[in-house]
Amino acid sequence: MNNTIIKSILIGSAVAIGIMYSCSKNDNPTIVTEQEDDGADNQERRFITFTAAIPNDATPPVPGDGGTLAFALTEEEARDPSMTIDIFTNGYSLRSQRTARVQASVNGNYLYNIQYTGVDGGVFNKYTVNGGNKYEDTGQQLNTFSILGASPRWVKSVEGIGIGVSMAGAMSPIDPDRAEAGTQTYQYVRGTASVAVLDLNDPKLINSTVFEFPFTEEEKNEGYTVNRIDVPVLNAARNKVFIGCNITKVDPEKPLVRRVNAQTNAVSWSWVSDNENIKGSVTLVLDYPSLANPTLIWSTQSRFGNSSYRTMTQYVGTDGNIYQATGANITSYPHILRIDRNTDTYDNSYLFDLAAALNITTGRVGIKAWTYIRDGQAVAIYDIDGRGGYIALLDLNAKTARRISNQYEATLDFVQYQNIGVVGDFAYIPLTPSGVDGQIYVVNWKDGSVVLGARLKNQSGSYYIGSY
Repeated sequence: MNNTIIKSILIGSAVAIGIMYSCSKNDNPTIVTEQEDDGADNQERRFITFTAAIPNDATPPVPGDGGTLAFALTEEEARDPSMTIDIFTNGYSLRSQRTARVQASVNGNYLYNIQYTGVDGGVFNKYTVNGGNKYEDTGQQLNTFSILGASPRWVKSVEGIGIGVSMAGAMSPIDPDRAEAGTQTYQYVRGTASVAVLDLNDPKLINSTVFEFPFTEEEKNEGYTVNRIDVPVLNAARNKVFIGCNITKVDPEKPLVRRVNAQTNAVSWSWVSDNENIKGSVTLVLDYPSLANPTLIWSTQSRFGNSSYRTMTQYVGTDGNIYQATGANITSYPHILRIDRNTDTYDNSYLFDLAAALNITTGRVGIKAWTYIRDGQAVAIYDIDGRGGYIALLDLNAKTARRISNQYEATLDFVQYQNIGVVGDFAYIPLTPSGVDGQIYVVNWKDGSVVLGARLKNQSGSYYIGSY
């Protein structure tokens, strides 16, 4: 393991002597400026930020891949059906070539983002929220490219601390000549994981590490591989980091599959998929703050990936346990698992199944995004067989759920959805079918009542993707 604590010490020294660093992609992670206060969100909430994704310039355009716009309303404005937001005309453009993975401070007074892809991929930005389209870039840029690359996955892991991760190099190479001759053997390369811890209050690098992904030799030889890690969260004791993983499995004992492209006659080879025999969902665990001792924990209650896609999928509950949704990705599933606060391993006696809780027996229920609120209460949005968009209130203790109807259910697409903001007794859920105007649904998570709030202007190929 190659810890880079020294790098953090050097950065801290640079701050002490007042040296200002640039933030070009070739630099090591650095900070630019320091706020007069400590940069923590110690103020009362003033606004709720709503975000929307726009299409890129490709032909044809890809919905949601062209960047992210933000607009902030007061709670009263968000609940007012006479209010209309035209975010695509008046919104603030957050820095990111692709859809920004936006995070927010506890009271919504700061937004955070690490730019995803492009010439500034890997650059962290912090914004002050001042209402409407008035977002102030604090100038506290931090370049994580040298550790996390241009397309990092990251989240606010606990208030004031962000953790970014990336995974590269995992593969089971196939030589075409050996494949044709029938002599190719399975030789798996584990790949390396990179982790960086950021101070969100006074943006700087705290620690980072790079290590070989810790499959056992047996797991490696059985055909397991990992293609994505994501959504790192700190436990209640703040002595462990839990990182979601998306794994696949092949059968190294079966002959390779030969395919011929019908148009080009090009020949390709692949190992036979054995995903149906994956032994369970898996989470990567590191000690914190050292980032040492990478290990894997396995669930026997679900076998789907828990690496998410664009949304936070694991939370520390009021009871100190971690609750983790699996399969919240392009293809989604209904499971929420629990990691025990005392053992830091899966509680394999626990499974929340949203389909069972809602008594849905036809079609695959998929959690697209969810937010833990408190005392086992949560709110989720989901689809069925990859279509439509539905809201449910969850009781993770009783393993029950209540569907909250909305007028757009048949036409919603939650594939880009990132966050459900909860303020007091209310969850603020912007709902817009692609290219169609919508509305903010304000759901009282205690009694299930709904207020139809501000109206949301939309444009072709776009949709709202979150609230903070």
